Amino acid sequence: MIRQYELVDRVKAYDSGVNEDALNRAYVFSMMAHGSQKRASGDPYFSHPLEVAGILTELKLDSDTIVTGLLHDTVEDTVATIDEIQEQFGDSVAHLVDGVTKLSKFELQSADKRQVENFRKLLMATSRDIRVLLVKLADRLHNMRTLHFIKGADKRARIARETMEIYTPLAERIGMHGIKDELEDLSFAELYPDARSTILARLDFLRSEAVENEVVDEISAELKELLKEHSIPVQLSGREKRPYSIWRKMQRQNVEFAQLSDIVAFRLVVDDIPQCYQALGAIHGRYSCVPGRFKDYISTPKRNGYQSIHTGVIGPKQRRIEVQIRTSEMHQVAELGVAAHWQYKQENTSGRRRFAGISMGA
Repeated sequence: MIRQYELVDRVKAYDSGVNEDALNRAYVFSMMAHGSQKRASGDPYFSHPLEVAGILTELKLDSDTIVTGLLHDTVEDTVATIDEIQEQFGDSVAHLVDGVTKLSKFELQSADKRQVENFRKLLMATSRDIRVLLVKLADRLHNMRTLHFIKGADKRARIARETMEIYTPLAERIGMHGIKDELEDLSFAELYPDARSTILARLDFLRSEAVENEVVDEISAELKELLKEHSIPVQLSGREKRPYSIWRKMQRQNVEFAQLSDIVAFRLVVDDIPQCYQALGAIHGRYSCVPGRFKDYISTPKRNGYQSIHTGVIGPKQRRIEVQIRTSEMHQVAELGVAAHWQYKQENTSGRRRFAGISMGA
């Protein structure tokens, strides 16, 4: 488990105005409130809110949100009350904990697509403060990471299906692509274990093939050289697609794994928007485009704020590859979604620090 001082240090690493006192008190309060409660894994229940708080620090959220992560199950699962939370941690934390508690009481009554969409809208509308939804997503993420400890197969499947139908689309809607991808793969592992194992075995085989690794390295080197010729500084990385993404593409295109030629997406991170289009021009000038594979999410961003250029080309070694081009700011938004839009602002009157975020509609 994360130690008390380690949690505080994580927040201090990105927030010089961290409320250390509140974090320390919330750590102790949650640990005492959950007492001898155990998780399905046999671990102390307190390990769960602690891990949720840890996930929230990865999103670089404010002290109130981290405190909420520590306290999010206390009202629902212990004798603690909202009034007690408010008295000890203030109105903001009490509001957030109350919001998460209310979300936890909702249950999806039907798998009907219309009911699923209505349920997602209900969660969005209820979460007036986006931080409530971020805590709930972190809560679901840790529960999915430990799903295998639940003995009942039917219960595991129900939770995984709910995650796939409700929480991954919510994560995508607010741009939390990292969380979305992990929730999808964890659900995929529970719902379609054989399919996932087959894909993982095939990916392991490709990684073990020296020739395949050399091809990826050669493609990266050629792309870097091309952009260097055009005086475009770039950070280039090859990202292997996740098993669920591969499986979904196989289902959508009705093809076998061996017929897929773009298992690795190459991401180019440049300095500014003009360089995004310069890089695109250089790539399209050198390689043939794959019809129907060009998307300009810079000029027309997705509703969740995602921006990037996607293109498919017949690239080096005559390999069909996917290329994503974005700035570092766009990359941060792509990874952290709505959390990347939040920034600290100093209040003029009290000197306290608060988060200023973007609004979220249903």
